[in-house]
Amino acid sequence: MNKRWTAFQNSADYRFVPYIMAGDPCEEATIELSLALEDCGAAALELGVPYSDPLADGPVIQRAGMRGLKQKMNLEKTIKLVSKLRERGLKIPVIIFTYYNLLLQLGENRFMTLAEEGGVDGVLVPDLPYEESSYLKEMCSAHHLALISLVAPTTNKEKLNMLSSEAEGFLYCISSLGVTGIRSEFRDGLNDFLRAAKENSAVPVLVGFGLSKRNQIEQFEGTSDGFIVGSAIVKKIESLENELINNREEAIREFKQYVESLLPVYSR
Repeated sequence: MNKRWTAFQNSADYRFVPYIMAGDPCEEATIELSLALEDCGAAALELGVPYSDPLADGPVIQRAGMRGLKQKMNLEKTIKLVSKLRERGLKIPVIIFTYYNLLLQLGENRFMTLAEEGGVDGVLVPDLPYEESSYLKEMCSAHHLALISLVAPTTNKEKLNMLSSEAEGFLYCISSLGVTGIRSEFRDGLNDFLRAAKENSAVPVLVGFGLSKRNQIEQFEGTSDGFIVGSAIVKKIESLENELINNREEAIREFKQYVESLLPVYSR
């Protein structure tokens, strides 16, 4: 692992990992939003790649993907965007969130080379089953990238232990079944699932899918090592679309105020 992952994993903080869509609503806005999230205390950043058939994404992120596609954003341009973020001073790990079809279109070898050169730290492929992931994991390892693993409350104990022990970067624990989106409540037994995931994990265990309020985030402190917020942040970006294009400074100020309102004080 590189220095960025080492800092992430050694942190004693309750880690905040936001998700945003590359190119939403434009490339420069993505850069400034990413830097704003780091200023707000983000420990890492998930950067989504616009895709026309996003199986794991709910309507909020689907709309963000369409806005990104209108900006001609794709996987290769997203990697180049990470390089621009590094040039602008972003220091936290960046994980590319992409579907496998996009990797195949670009070519796995080309992706790995570009990602390593561009300052990408990891990749998350939600439609790649664990049983078919060994080839990609070997490639990631050769290029110093973490392949982020997803586990769900329905994952059986044996597989959960295996995935936890082999996880890289962080272990992504899905709080809810179905697609991404804001939830008002979570299923019973979620804290037990998080404790079970932590038993064999050598990396931080983070909970995501549906977190949108401070009190929801706080309830998993102690049973998880951090939290991922996607749809709520993307929805805020959607509400600021025009301002992020025409009056970006004020929009970024409002965006940061919103993000800070979500976060527990001790996570900043």
